[in-house]
Amino acid sequence: MLATVARFSIVASILLPLAAGAEPIKLKLAFFTSDRALIYRSTVKPFADAVNLEANGAVEIEAYANGVLNRDLVAQTQIILSGEADIAWVFPSLTPDQFPDNRVFELPGLFSDLREATQVYTHVMTSNTFKEYNDFVVIGAVCSEPFSIHTRLPVASLDDLRGKRIRTSNETQSAVLKEFGAVPELMPVNQTNDAINSGAIDGAAAVLQTLIDFGIARLTYHHYFADLGVAPLMLLMNRKKFDSLPEAGQNAIRKYGGEWLATRYIDGYESYSRFILERLQADPKRTVTFPSPTDLERLRRVYDGVIEDWTGGQPHNRQLLTLVEAERAKIRATR
Repeated sequence: MLATVARFSIVASILLPLAAGAEPIKLKLAFFTSDRALIYRSTVKPFADAVNLEANGAVEIEAYANGVLNRDLVAQTQIILSGEADIAWVFPSLTPDQFPDNRVFELPGLFSDLREATQVYTHVMTSNTFKEYNDFVVIGAVCSEPFSIHTRLPVASLDDLRGKRIRTSNETQSAVLKEFGAVPELMPVNQTNDAINSGAIDGAAAVLQTLIDFGIARLTYHHYFADLGVAPLMLLMNRKKFDSLPEAGQNAIRKYGGEWLATRYIDGYESYSRFILERLQADPKRTVTFPSPTDLERLRRVYDGVIEDWTGGQPHNRQLLTLVEAERAKIRATR
């Protein structure tokens, strides 16, 4: 017995230093645009750094910004599934056939601001209602502020949108703009600046942050704050890769996803949006317009119609909307 114990002790003494010195499992995180973008600095990089510290050598996330792994926004889910990346920042609106249920979060007029939309999205995505994510682990789920319209030519009312070619980020925004005679062009945000500059489009539905991060503000001087709905954004990971990680790595990713990641995102973006709006309003070369009472009523009727088109005759869609509205009610009750 003593000899057996001694032999196990010797083996352990040999193996433990090797385990302690083992290389961490490297995870590739793809980010489609610049490492100077606020979403990278406020959310993506802090997440990676926090996980690396918490995992204590079990895993190490390597963030590849500037589109090094793939800058095509539409392809981000595919590079996760193919193994080119393990984690990526994804715009599910750009692949509506892959994530059809996700469209409920894009419905216009549903959320009052970025904070409310992000909190609802984060809570709902932890309910495992959305089976279209079975191949992924949803690390974080956040939403933009409501989209507004930014153009080269003056737009001071809904009537001024008629005939104007406007970039949109999803089919729901396109449906709203069509109702007012605009010509929507579904386009990834990182292609928008070149399209405006070339004259292919007259402006863009965008959030305030992208005006700065993607240079759209250099080409548009008229800002009309119609609520076109929010855009869902996600940090997704390959589920098979996640399941293969040691427990310490899984726990670290869970800990710094979800609510932690959402809070970082909200704190960074709320103040940034206020700052940008103040700068736009202070610039005498720009016009900043909020809808008149008449335009607000017209918008509300269009919102209701778009929502009814999506839910009407579709019990599953109605169920999703009810789920989101119930979670929204909980959030509003605590504010």
